[in-house]
Amino acid sequence: VQLQASGGGLVQAGGSLRLSCAASGRTFRQSTIGWFRQAPGKEREFVAASWRSTGRTYYGDSVKGRFTMSRDNAQNTVYLQMNSLKPEDTAVYYCALDDRLILSSVTQAEQYDYWGRGTQVTVSS
Repeated sequence: VQLQASGGGLVQAGGSLRLSCAASGRTFRQSTIGWFRQAPGKEREFVAASWRSTGRTYYGDSVKGRFTMSRDNAQNTVYLQMNSLKPEDTAVYYCALDDRLILSSVTQAEQYDYWGRGTQVTVSS
């Protein structure tokens, strides 16, 4: 499986960006897809995940109400719509995939088997 995140860039505070993560090599209909981010000097942080069993989406507390994750299984692509961006959202954003995660593990980066290269998001104040 290869994952490719894209859509990052520089945006002013209050602005929006939409990230995409495309999977190749196989379909991900039965997979959990997660978004994580990592700012310089900080640990990787859970952003959002779509759980494999129900497709329901879960969000980290810092992005609830501002970010929306969606998935297009036919296109093997997931999206992260980011609105009302803040300078503290600045980070490299990664998408990840796993086929066996239980619900309680979707927020744990170390539980994901496959990772894409990240895309930089920079929010200026």
